Amino acid sequence: MRASLPIIQVDAFADAPFQGNPAAVCLLSEPKSERWMQAVAAEMNLSETAFLLPRSDASFDLRWFTPAVEVALCGHATLASSHVLWERALLGPEAIARFHSKSGELTATRRGDGLIELDFPSRVGTPAPAPEGLVDALGQRVLHVARSADDYLVLLENEAAVRRIQPDLASLAKLPVRGVIVTAQANDEKGAFDFVSRFFAPAAGVNEDPVTGSAHCCLAPFWGERLGKTEMIGFQASSRGGAVRVTLRGDRVGLAGRAVTVMDGNLYTD
Repeated sequence: MRASLPIIQVDAFADAPFQGNPAAVCLLSEPKSERWMQAVAAEMNLSETAFLLPRSDASFDLRWFTPAVEVALCGHATLASSHVLWERALLGPEAIARFHSKSGELTATRRGDGLIELDFPSRVGTPAPAPEGLVDALGQRVLHVARSADDYLVLLENEAAVRRIQPDLASLAKLPVRGVIVTAQANDEKGAFDFVSRFFAPAAGVNEDPVTGSAHCCLAPFWGERLGKTEMIGFQASSRGGAVRVTLRGDRVGLAGRAVTVMDGNLYTD
């Protein structure tokens, strides 16, 4: 019999299948090489593939790979990983999921309303001059630019500008960052959302990410300061779309959403 590992595809920040952001979650039984994990992520060809390795204390080592590179922080694949652990009863229903990552310890908690909330580090952006080529690549009026540890955050004039933007991805790929977040205050008569965003990361092998939890680590403090709120809902206006509930807690950010399993299978390793 061929050796295999469980691999599960989950739509994260989604209330139903085929929404939000798909991630693959691979459950390891022993450490694997970085080269092997990168090859699996390229095979899956999703924006992120997460690899979970259990520790003796019921916590997990967690790493994330795009089809092209390893990343230091990923929200939607962490949400997907937490969902898989509870769905497969690898954690008790009331247990906190604890992960050891390149961005330190991360946790996930199940809430009574079906949401999963992640505890992530805040990524406050510092106002910065627009690097050469950024504004031209976006092709929209830019009101403000900030630089976080990972990305550029760009404020556009309104929600319509965020939704219609078709950036020059080749130019964005030349910038010395993981990606570019574009955002604006939501124009929502029903008040369902506080802000909207999109995220482009061609340098990391993801032209446009459907819903980016880690980008909201920067969006949350940015909009919290402008709106005077500590709890908000952001909508990432990609073609799939998805909502992220954010809560500011000092130097941490809560990111909450739901997840749905869409595929469950075996990854053959020989």
